[in-house]
Amino acid sequence: MAVHTPVLETPRLYLRKITLEDTDSLQLLFEDPVAMQYFPGTKDRAETGEWIHTMRSRYESDGMGFYACILKDTEEFIGYCGLLLQKDVDGTDETEVGYGLIRNYWHQGYATEAAKACMEYAFNHLGAKSIISLIRPENINSINVARRNHLTFVKNVVRFGHPHRVYGAKSPL
Repeated sequence: MAVHTPVLETPRLYLRKITLEDTDSLQLLFEDPVAMQYFPGTKDRAETGEWIHTMRSRYESDGMGFYACILKDTEEFIGYCGLLLQKDVDGTDETEVGYGLIRNYWHQGYATEAAKACMEYAFNHLGAKSIISLIRPENINSINVARRNHLTFVKNVVRFGHPHRVYGAKSPL
């Protein structure tokens, strides 16, 4: 396996740019109907490849994207977390923190830890004035991650054809 430079580091994780080498690991997440229940649907291998290409393009065009979450101790891929520029969220362009983990790694604090690092990076290095998370109302686990990272409910919106709650935080800087 190639050596990849981390973009961010937390006490337990490295976050690095996603590569085609991550296809098999991402596929475990994207083909799981439980893990993908609050997304438009599962992805087949071709759709996973397209998603990777989109993320790699966003690194160049937006200076941000979703990153592979890698356990420091074992170097296992456990999911993704990162920042996306979301256009026209109820009339405003926003920086969103988002995440998705393979189910074996749920309820261990990894999403909260990775999202916190991404938020700090957005505020301290990208100059973001605010961060949001777009969360389906029934996705209690994701709402809890947002709350643990001090994002508070802002408003309800419809995105991607579904109701979402916007949770947000202003930059402390």
